[in-house]
Amino acid sequence: MLNAPIPPHVDPRKLADRGATLEGVVPLVDLARLCDPLADNQGAVRVKFFFERDERNAVVFHSELEVEVKMVCQRCLELVALQINSACDYAVVKEGANTQSVPKGYDALELGEEPLDLLALVEEELLLALPIVPVHDPKDCQQPDGLEEPEPSKDEVTRSNPFSVLAQLKRDPNV
Repeated sequence: MLNAPIPPHVDPRKLADRGATLEGVVPLVDLARLCDPLADNQGAVRVKFFFERDERNAVVFHSELEVEVKMVCQRCLELVALQINSACDYAVVKEGANTQSVPKGYDALELGEEPLDLLALVEEELLLALPIVPVHDPKDCQQPDGLEEPEPSKDEVTRSNPFSVLAQLKRDPNV
């Protein structure tokens, strides 16, 4: 088990043969695409990968990611801290191979002879886990000033519904 900075590139086949576990942290500043929708890039992602071979001798691994990010609440436009957790199971298949044989519950990860870019995988998983519309919990969210429901003016004229005449005609049996 490694408990150090996560290496940027690994060979999942070799790690699966050893039954290795990688555990560590990745600073958010190293994940540029993930930092784009965030309000700041402070903090680190806690990362854990378990590599193994399954009963068919295929290379599989499980990832667990955890990070707290700050985004702008789309309801009140204040910062909101969100806990993002992601877990995913991957089955490594050769590039261009048939992915129909991937066990149920696993995502196919096509990989040639080159090493796996682990940081790119972490970034992709977290981008998919981000909320589309970040908001506070409704009881914690403050409405911005000036967005209260307007009270009806005393000078407003109540207008009749233009379709009320049609409704009366529809009820009239002589028409």
